[in-house]
Amino acid sequence: MSNTEQQLHYSTCTLCEAMCGIEVATKGRQILSIKGDKDNPFSQGHICPKASALKDLYDDPDRLKRPVKRVGDNWQEITWEDAFDLVANKLHGIQQEHGEDGVGVYLGNPNAHNMGAILFGPYFYRSLKTHNRYSATSVDQLPHHIISRRLFGHMSQIPIPDIDHTQHFMIIGGNPLASNGSIMTVPNVKKRLKGIQKRGGKVVVIDPKRSETADLSCEHHFIRPGSDVLLLLAMLHVLFEKQLYNVEALLPYAEDIMEVEHYVRNFSPEKVSEKTGIQASQIIQLVTDFCEAEAAVCYGRMGASVQAFGTLTQYLIMLFNILTGNLDKRGGMMFTQPAADTLPVAGKGSLGTFTSRVRALPAFAGEYPVACLAEEILTPGEGQIKAMVIGAGNPVVTTPNAEQLDKAFAQLDFMVAVDFYITETSRHADVILPPVTALERDHYDIVFHNFAVRNFAKYSEAVVDTDADQLTDWQIYLSLAERIDKLNGRSTAHYAALWSKQPKGVVDDLLQTGLYGDKRGAFQNGVNDSDTEKEGSTAHDLTLKKLKANPHGIDLGPLQPSLPFALFHENKKINLDFDYFMADIDRVNAHFFDKQSHAQPLVLIGRRHIKTNNSWLHNSPRMVKGNNRCTMQLHPDDGVKYGIENGDEVKVKSRVGELTIEAEITDAIMPGVVSIPHGWGHNKKGIKLSVASQHPGVNTNILTDHMQVDELSGNAVLNGVPVELEKVS
Repeated sequence: MSNTEQQLHYSTCTLCEAMCGIEVATKGRQILSIKGDKDNPFSQGHICPKASALKDLYDDPDRLKRPVKRVGDNWQEITWEDAFDLVANKLHGIQQEHGEDGVGVYLGNPNAHNMGAILFGPYFYRSLKTHNRYSATSVDQLPHHIISRRLFGHMSQIPIPDIDHTQHFMIIGGNPLASNGSIMTVPNVKKRLKGIQKRGGKVVVIDPKRSETADLSCEHHFIRPGSDVLLLLAMLHVLFEKQLYNVEALLPYAEDIMEVEHYVRNFSPEKVSEKTGIQASQIIQLVTDFCEAEAAVCYGRMGASVQAFGTLTQYLIMLFNILTGNLDKRGGMMFTQPAADTLPVAGKGSLGTFTSRVRALPAFAGEYPVACLAEEILTPGEGQIKAMVIGAGNPVVTTPNAEQLDKAFAQLDFMVAVDFYITETSRHADVILPPVTALERDHYDIVFHNFAVRNFAKYSEAVVDTDADQLTDWQIYLSLAERIDKLNGRSTAHYAALWSKQPKGVVDDLLQTGLYGDKRGAFQNGVNDSDTEKEGSTAHDLTLKKLKANPHGIDLGPLQPSLPFALFHENKKINLDFDYFMADIDRVNAHFFDKQSHAQPLVLIGRRHIKTNNSWLHNSPRMVKGNNRCTMQLHPDDGVKYGIENGDEVKVKSRVGELTIEAEITDAIMPGVVSIPHGWGHNKKGIKLSVASQHPGVNTNILTDHMQVDELSGNAVLNGVPVELEKVS
């Protein structure tokens, strides 16, 4: 690339799920600006403030570019070869002494936004052959995966709101204006939500906090954290009591759907009203309005997932969409038709084939819930974790009872982190292997095209060149995998082909054999050629070469009805699996109704901000400037009750920890609830985050409890955590 002339590149922002197209201006290896790509057919020029942080990550003087090893309290640069040999030998030695499960693996969310990590990372994880695998999934969307595996036959076959065509959008525990969508890849969600209202539709938000999305909605209802399951049971009750169900179209695929009535018979709106904080008449109206719409969708997200009944709640949401006839329907919940479809060749997801050593929590898709990671390190005995691999994650900040995990990591015999920062987690590492940043690698959204609200394909080549001794994630993982296999006496012959093919070669194969490729089958993922052609698609015969020739991306048309082809069960039916899911109603009854009535405790919830991406944008000056965002929000009535005024320092205590934080009095939060944002707490000794250290905030996961999990899934309970407040004098 020329070092003197300005060049424009068309790439994709990878800092959230929205897949917004960006126009990046460069001069040599200098990034001059990042703007929205107006010619991108999916995002149409929209970007949020986070996009500019891609430049900040690239320019950050705190970022590592070469491997480092710990020498006392200091870090020393070493060569890649020495680093790979050191890591492979240490991991191998620990497994020889303590067994394969002596090594644990934790993967953070950034892996999902990284083509190389997604496609080639598994070669390394599989080479370790450890059962001790963990990821951010179990502090987030695990219920969605379990439900999709059981109902539709594949853990990643998650239906998506057809937001562009719906007339009624009900959001439970989601704030897409802050998250830019989540398990709903949707650029410019604000415009799309306003579009629903412009065409005479309705947006309804149910949330303990009046969020940015709630402010834009037609209707907002406060709900007591953790009681979403009761609301859904009552909504289903109303469907049957008033005979508002509409199952004709879906009955051939869900023959036993009407059996739901048996399970919800005892959950009238009147019964749940006090527990939820929503009046019975309002619950009835919510259902009536939903059913009167020509097309409607009920969408539950993070807030509904990370609670004690998160899996059952998400399951009931899916039943509600099915029973109202809004699954696989234009404007309802729909399955996507991605160009590079990994689902036919990826694992469907196994549940409960093995359990964790200490607490017997169920594994799903080869991973244990991260809530049990600390105890697997701290508890002696066969299978105790002695070493950790951390891939692009910061669990010391993002997982429950964070202080316990911090102490656990400190006692490990060895840790390697694949990260370009020294974070609250990677400060414990013995070796850090830094990959390049997003703009220094090629990109195709392997994961998020599967969740996109419109079918679309885009490949982005690296924007800037790298030094010869900088490596991408896939090169790091493949180098380690090859060494581990060699140390274990396994064949390494297949690695030559992988090095030659590279992740982009795999993407090319997927494109060519996918729905829009020249080697496609007659039917793939539920849509045939005539379906896409009638929508005006010109994207057939897709290849990597064709996408490179169209740097803004190629529109593949709106989502299409795709039953029964979208079902991965052999019988092409929806397996409602009442025995598994509805068994949890006994726990619901015991939790809410079998106890003696007493005052409800003050409970904690999280919150998000559009300039924050979990824990890893706080080293960008432009992302943290302005007013303090790491505050504890509480209602004025609770302020009076506890003698707390705006700006006061408040001590917050839970069963497992305590912290001190600034109070923010606001009526945007319901009484009896406090909210602290997720991802802060950059005050640990040894981190190398100069900007974040100046704006540390507090880590809300000091308060969340590793012993509190959703029993169906093992997903962490991060919402509805009982806390106590004390004003700091």
